Amino acid sequence: MQIEFNGPIWFWKGPAPWYFVTIPEAQSSAIKAIAGLVTYGWGVIPVQARIGQTAWRTSLIPKDGRYLVPLKASVRQAEQLAEGDAVAITVHVGP
Repeated sequence: MQIEFNGPIWFWKGPAPWYFVTIPEAQSSAIKAIAGLVTYGWGVIPVQARIGQTAWRTSLIPKDGRYLVPLKASVRQAEQLAEGDAVAITVHVGP
């Protein structure tokens, strides 16, 4: 399954700070429908993601009925992204 969406980058200031983009509700529902087939535990789902020219492997994290895409520092640096920037993301769900 491949999905494309836009969203703002936000920063989680928890004990292990990280940057994320939240997948919109409609696409999150579609992912949730196949989650049992693709999760490797705790509801976490492996994906191949792309922003601009930068692709990376990561895992979607379920939160409040939606999914979060973690943005590595190397991705943010390569695409010159910062908190609050709106990004277009393509995500391919599956191992």
